Amino acid sequence: MTRHVWEDSKEWVRSNRLSPSGKQLYRKRKETIERSFADAKELHGFRYCRLRGLPNVKEQALITAAVQNMKKIAIHLDRLEKQG
Repeated sequence: MTRHVWEDSKEWVRSNRLSPSGKQLYRKRKETIERSFADAKELHGFRYCRLRGLPNVKEQALITAAVQNMKKIAIHLDRLEKQG
C-alpha cells in the first residue's frame, strides 16, 4: 500500500486540530476570520463583483480589505479614547 507524500503532514494537522487547544483555536477562528469574510460579503458588496476582469476584482478585494481595516482601527481608537 502506498501513501501520498503529504499524508504524514495531513495526519499531524488533523491531530492538532482535534486536540483541546486546536478546538479552542478553531472556535476563535470562526469568531474572527470567518466573521471578516461574512462582513465583506454582507456589508461591502463582496457577494458579487461589480466589475469584470481579474485586475478589477483584485482592486475591489483590496479596497474592501482596506475599508475593513480602517473600521477596525476606528473601533480600536474609540475604545482607547473611552478608557482613558
